[in-house]
Amino acid sequence: MIQATDTIRRADEVPGVGRVLVVIPTYNEADNIAVIVGRVRRAAPAVQILIADDNSPDGTGAIADALADGDAHVQVLHRQGKQGLGAAYLAGFGWARERGYQAVVEMDADGSHAPEDLPALLDAARDADVVIGSRWTSGARVLNWPLRRLLLSRGGNLYARLALGMPVSDATGGYRVYRISALDAIDLNSVTSQGYSFQVELSRLAHRAGVRIVEVPITFAERERGDSKMSPKIVAEALWRITAWGVRDRRQAVRRGLHGTATGQARWP
Repeated sequence: MIQATDTIRRADEVPGVGRVLVVIPTYNEADNIAVIVGRVRRAAPAVQILIADDNSPDGTGAIADALADGDAHVQVLHRQGKQGLGAAYLAGFGWARERGYQAVVEMDADGSHAPEDLPALLDAARDADVVIGSRWTSGARVLNWPLRRLLLSRGGNLYARLALGMPVSDATGGYRVYRISALDAIDLNSVTSQGYSFQVELSRLAHRAGVRIVEVPITFAERERGDSKMSPKIVAEALWRITAWGVRDRRQAVRRGLHGTATGQARWP
């Protein structure tokens, strides 16, 4: 009996990482959710899946329930109304922590994050605290994006890297692995942003917490079904927040420098 239990436990663990929960937020993803869950199950059979549905009016929640009924690796978190991507992930992080998972994966439901890339991200998580599936590192590919989206993403990430001083090529990318220990090192209670800026805020907090961040090249493809959640309002929010964080970080650095000078602890080149 003990041997059988240990075998089951190992079957549900990713070597070198532990128990992994893939959180997939959904809002009106009825055309996509069954397809993406099937691809995850084939690509990484050991992981568990949590579908966090924001009471989608198109019936996504009912489809998710049917998937969970037929597969013990799939569970559903029904949320009251559309509360945003960031809130969905924060709920998923808490759900994973409460149930003893060692790592959490962020993944979009629309297929833009290829589940076939997940094994490479999990492999990198053996020696890292945060793994970002990057669109803008060597070996990555971006498919079916118009030039304006390419320029927006490239420019936004360059601005975030310069404004926040982060050595991250794809701070806005939403395909990630977080070890629970890394999330514990981040002050998640301070997170207030949603959408595009949510990923930047977590990148910034992880960098400031000193956890090890690595980037793995992925193949990113524009969604084939359904409507994109991207909007000018989301982009404007991200630019405003990045600017505010950059100004705040620099002011704090100046104050620390002045304090060090006053106490004789400053180090000058």
